[in-house]
Amino acid sequence: MRLSRACTAVLRTSLSIAGIFLWLAATAWFRPLMAPDEGRYVGVAFEMLRSGDWLVPRLDGLPFFHKPPLFYWISAAAMSVLGTSEWPARLPSILGATIAAAGLLLFLRRWADAAGAKLSVVVLVTMPFFYIGAQFANLDMLVGGCIAATVLLAAHATLSKERGLAWRSALAGAFLLASLGVLAKGLIGIVLPALVFVVWCAATRRLRAAWLMAWPPGWVVFLAIASPWFVAMQMRYPAFFDYFIVTQHFRRFAASGFNNQHPLWFYLPVIAGLTLPWFGWLGAGRWNVRGTRPRLSDVDWLMAIWCLSIVVFFSAPRSKLIGYVLPALPPLAYLIAKAALAAASGSKQLSRPLRWTAALAGLVCIACVAFLGLRVSQPSTRLRLPAGQIVGPADQVLMLDAYYYELPLHWGLPRPVMVSGDWTAGAAGQRDDWRKELYDAGRFEPERGAMLLIDTGRIPEALCVPQPSWLVGPSNAQLVHPWFAHAHLVAFNSEAAVWRFSGSPARDGHCLEMPKAGSPRTSAPP
Repeated sequence: MRLSRACTAVLRTSLSIAGIFLWLAATAWFRPLMAPDEGRYVGVAFEMLRSGDWLVPRLDGLPFFHKPPLFYWISAAAMSVLGTSEWPARLPSILGATIAAAGLLLFLRRWADAAGAKLSVVVLVTMPFFYIGAQFANLDMLVGGCIAATVLLAAHATLSKERGLAWRSALAGAFLLASLGVLAKGLIGIVLPALVFVVWCAATRRLRAAWLMAWPPGWVVFLAIASPWFVAMQMRYPAFFDYFIVTQHFRRFAASGFNNQHPLWFYLPVIAGLTLPWFGWLGAGRWNVRGTRPRLSDVDWLMAIWCLSIVVFFSAPRSKLIGYVLPALPPLAYLIAKAALAAASGSKQLSRPLRWTAALAGLVCIACVAFLGLRVSQPSTRLRLPAGQIVGPADQVLMLDAYYYELPLHWGLPRPVMVSGDWTAGAAGQRDDWRKELYDAGRFEPERGAMLLIDTGRIPEALCVPQPSWLVGPSNAQLVHPWFAHAHLVAFNSEAAVWRFSGSPARDGHCLEMPKAGSPRTSAPP
């Protein structure tokens, strides 16, 4: 009987986790990739799959060291099995969200109560903020899941050790998830869980437990998993450490000049608005008819400190992106669920409003996906080649003063594209945009960068070759470049267009020159 109950509990837990995954993944196929973020990160994963180089993340064939490789590894592996489409490309984010929700469920079942655990997970997975984050192909949800699991495992190990229960495997798991968090997005994978854990230990007067962070076997696990890739990159590219650690971590955190600068209070309305309708329940516990305020438990302190630490940490830098605070949502879901249950303890009639809130929140999640799908599926957001038009294996693609992150994936390009523009340091290295990304990437492999990043004056040299070239640029590019008269317009929309240029079989360096007045004009065939 005892074994049967254990098997039943495992089965129920497995079904709950599977249900969480299916709910989060159900609509991940619905909308196309959003530019630039999803196009950028999925494009790097596609380049990894296309080139066969699973060690060095590459943007347009050039080393891209803004972030570590875990997202790209998972996304590329999923696309290799399921095909190059939106659903497998977003699998890392879905997995990260599932890990966060499953970890919250298991932790609260053990250290809180079953009703609170169930409602907390329902609140979490039906928050529009969390649901959309789970289906957004960037690194925030993946590292958020790793951070959540690290915090919960470390707290579980601490509470178990105090009660004389087995704790070492949980603590080893915390170090393992921290190492995956570092491989997902860098140092925050361990810095943020450590911050939450230390503050929690101090607030609950268990400072001796903070020494669990120094557990030697845990650091062996952490270094064995997290360090090999970083060591390999530093050995291959001597400038890697300065760029990845100093520039992408400390300078981006402390300095100005980066995109998305917002005021200190930016995340407060963001969280409140994107977690509706659940956020309204956060103050419900104050209206408990008994009028008592129970003493905060260790779990209450953990969740409050966890949520507050994440929001304060990411509010400090000037550059702020909405997805940065996704790791704060699991503890926020617990706090909302606790407030709602506290209000319900004085009135059984509140169970129906909670059910209606959950139903409404689920509908809001689906509506948000539908809205984004309709918004990003407008013709101006993606260029499609007409039926029968394909980029041949020997063809080359040149993007004109722009980089369309998602096109290599959508077109299934067999090799990187050339990008024309002003690639001097003053023009390309100062602005925090696609130019700087490609410019920085080209500095790690200068020879390859010179082949792919084409100064405007070198366009004739790039196009006057025997093979055809596909030109992608603003829809009014022909007004700026008269030599477009030699190319055939293939596709266009309100923002961008595609032309095909047949090239020059004789490698005539003057193939783009306009004919003189009175001479016949030739146009490349379609």
